[in-house]
Amino acid sequence: MRFRHPDGSTVHLAYCTNVHAAEDLDGVLRQLRDHAEPVRRRLHRDRLGLGLWLARDAARALTADPAALRRLRAELDARGLEVVTLNGFPYQGFGAERVKYRVYRPDWTEPARLDHTADLARLLTGLLPDDTGQGTVSTLPLGWRTGFDAASRRTALTALTALAHRLDALEETTGRSVRVGLEPEPGCTVETTADAVAALTGDDAPPPHRIGVCLDTCHLATAFEDPGHAVHELTAAGLPVVKAQLSAALHAEDPSLPAVRDALAGFAEPRFLHQTRTRTDTGLLATDDLDQALAPGALPTTAPWRSHFHVPLHAPLAPPLTATTDVLRAALARLVGGPEPLTRHLEVETYTWQALPPGLRPRTRGQLADGIAAELAVARDLLTDLGLKELP
Repeated sequence: MRFRHPDGSTVHLAYCTNVHAAEDLDGVLRQLRDHAEPVRRRLHRDRLGLGLWLARDAARALTADPAALRRLRAELDARGLEVVTLNGFPYQGFGAERVKYRVYRPDWTEPARLDHTADLARLLTGLLPDDTGQGTVSTLPLGWRTGFDAASRRTALTALTALAHRLDALEETTGRSVRVGLEPEPGCTVETTADAVAALTGDDAPPPHRIGVCLDTCHLATAFEDPGHAVHELTAAGLPVVKAQLSAALHAEDPSLPAVRDALAGFAEPRFLHQTRTRTDTGLLATDDLDQALAPGALPTTAPWRSHFHVPLHAPLAPPLTATTDVLRAALARLVGGPEPLTRHLEVETYTWQALPPGLRPRTRGQLADGIAAELAVARDLLTDLGLKELP
């Protein structure tokens, strides 16, 4: 979906396909047929944007075979779909029964991460619409914090600088520009906006014209960051928000209540990490997962908790839980509600549909398409409320 900003520029809105499990090219093509095109039809749009997730094997197949890439591009065109951004955070196995910490490997200390991200950027130049010369790729924020020391940090930043040089060369040969955004996430070595500023400024930082930040509003909320302050800190540091992911976290106002803890327990599941935070006078206190937070004494219960669980944007949660859609609205207003957009690539990223409590999960492909379309409709309305005009 495309929108005209009051300044005349185009803002793109997509949904991320990491919600659909696919490790190879055939799986990606099935996604387009079985999920993405039905979502587009529900929205009555001639064109729908995708934040495409290409797992390692799919990316390798496309990189090795130009005919396969042309086939993918043709399928996108035929189904009224377009791609200006890729989700390069998960490397492989995101549809596995248990993902948890595996999603952070390989990290940016490992050559496989650099090579995969460079492949994604190259593929994106072949997938961009003919009238669009700029693409973006989101990636993990260096690595998971455990064992990530100063030497690891230097290695990761060196790899990102090497990536920036590859992206420069790619633009020289293709005429198309790709930027990469680190996505701060709870528990990672870059968890907050301040961490991103610290990592991406300084003598050893990669060049900001290629490497910036992907701002995820669920992650922002989980860390109890103020959206206006976060965006100001990034822009003041000269770091571009190359992409934003529109998402909401779980919020529990009073975790001391048994009913609240029972409701939270319904969201503790074995597939993904749901890092949980509470804000105290001395700073954030944290656990790596929601079930850990619910263990007696793990976190204080005198202040609200937030958990990294991407909940659907369109459906209010049943009391006593709420979602952090207020953070999403505030961030979006700061990002695209001003005289010019601070980012032009927006992506709804609710990948947890099948991890929701059983009563909230879609039971059919059609119900999933209904839910994704409803989320995009919410995002569309937020954008038009900010003065953007939806384009055909």
